Amino acid sequence: MAYQYRFERVLTVREREQKEAEDRYRDSVNSFEKMAQKLYELLKKKELMEDSQADQMKSGIPVQLLRHGQQFLTNIEKSISYQQKLVMDARTNMQRHEHRLMERNIEVRKYEKIREHDKKRYIAEQEQADREQMNELSIAQFMNRRNR
Repeated sequence: MAYQYRFERVLTVREREQKEAEDRYRDSVNSFEKMAQKLYELLKKKELMEDSQADQMKSGIPVQLLRHGQQFLTNIEKSISYQQKLVMDARTNMQRHEHRLMERNIEVRKYEKIREHDKKRYIAEQEQADREQMNELSIAQFMNRRNR
C-alpha cells in the first residue's frame, strides 16, 4: 500500500493560495515602486526648479518670470503632496499583501510539517509490520523444521 497523505487536497489549495498571495504581493511591490519613482521624479523636478530660480535671482530675473516659477513650484508641491498620499497608500497595500503572504507561507509550512510527521509515522508502521511479518515467517519456518 502506497503512502497517501490525508490532507493532500488541503495542501494543494493552500499552495495555490500561497502562489496567488505571492502574485498579489509582487504586483503591489511593482505598484509601490512606480509610485515612489514618480514621487522621486517630482521631487527632483522641484529641486531643479528651485536651484534654477536661485541662480536666476542672483543674476536678476523679471517679476513675471519669478511669479510664473512660483506658480510652477506651487503646482509641483500639490502634485508632490498628492503623490505622497498615493505612495503611502501603495506602501500600506504592499505591507498588507506581505502580511497575507507570510500567513499563507506559515499555513503551507504547517501542512508540510504534518505531512513529514505523518510520512515518518507511516514508514515506522510499515517497518513494524514488516518486522512482525518476518517474525511470523521465522516462527513458522522454525516450527516446520521442528515438526520434521
